[in-house]
Amino acid sequence: MNKTNVGIVGTGIYIPKNQVTAKEISEGTNGVWAEEAVYQKLGIKTKAVPGENDGTQEMGVLAGLDAIKNTGINPEDIDVIICVGEEWKEYPLTTSALYIQDKIGAVNAWGIDVANRCCTTVSAMKMAKDMLIADDDIHMIMVVGGYRNCDFVDYADKNMSMMYNLGAGAGAIILKKNHNRNLLLGSHIIADGSLSRTAGVEIGGTANPITHENLEESRKSLRLMDPVKMKNRLNQVSMPNWFKCIDKSLEKSNLERKDIDYLAILHMKRSGHDGMLETLGLKQDQAIYLEDYGHIGQVDQILSLHLALEQKKVKEGSVICMIAAGIGYVWAANNIKWGEA
Repeated sequence: MNKTNVGIVGTGIYIPKNQVTAKEISEGTNGVWAEEAVYQKLGIKTKAVPGENDGTQEMGVLAGLDAIKNTGINPEDIDVIICVGEEWKEYPLTTSALYIQDKIGAVNAWGIDVANRCCTTVSAMKMAKDMLIADDDIHMIMVVGGYRNCDFVDYADKNMSMMYNLGAGAGAIILKKNHNRNLLLGSHIIADGSLSRTAGVEIGGTANPITHENLEESRKSLRLMDPVKMKNRLNQVSMPNWFKCIDKSLEKSNLERKDIDYLAILHMKRSGHDGMLETLGLKQDQAIYLEDYGHIGQVDQILSLHLALEQKKVKEGSVICMIAAGIGYVWAANNIKWGEA
């Protein structure tokens, strides 16, 4: 009996036209961060921020439509939409996957929203692969979503420098059963729930509701709620967990570090990016540093693959390793073998 495979049909992207520059971020910090340091250390030249109509769900629709255009698929052939869009969206308690389903014409699909912060896409790709293999009625899944958590960033908060790079945009990636191309291979995910409430939007939930007094503060209340615990713990476990995810995902794919041709890496500070490449024995041109986009959360991996295909960094036979991490805290990696199976 032939073993079921799951392949990537293609990608779609939406990036808002509005931009914030390193100079503007520096000014927002009241000079605590110089423009040069924002660029050189944090690795932000410019980043995308939302315009008037760039809602989280709406951007997801635009990325989904772009993926349909790029791949030529019939949206009626999509069986499931897994939405990786953020919880910060046009209307709380609405299901983003179903809004996207309607707007892109995927009339035969059911949908579900998943949330794993900036790790959501890599997690959802594993879920999509497992669903495609397990369910005879599912043949094609779109993983799609928008992101604009930059709305909550307070540049005057010194503790938040690790999130000054948050931007806006959306991505979509289509996976298909027995596509026999661009196979999604092994994935591995690690979580550390001891960090689950060390960062998040502090005001606006049931624990700390919005009031007349805290209304303005609530709009910029994405914070490190326990910065000492978070930073100390991450210093201990973050890189080891990341490399464990990479190595375990490679092991599940019957591959080794030397087989990686392209690293679809999220935006992070420049030294972290360079250190990751060096440890994996990769050259600078085997990744794309997203200094012109910022960190668009869980969209980064789709954007990186999309750009790599445009720039011919990914070719027939290339092995792509996608890596992600999300506050909470969770780390993940997967591997894709591009080209004919």
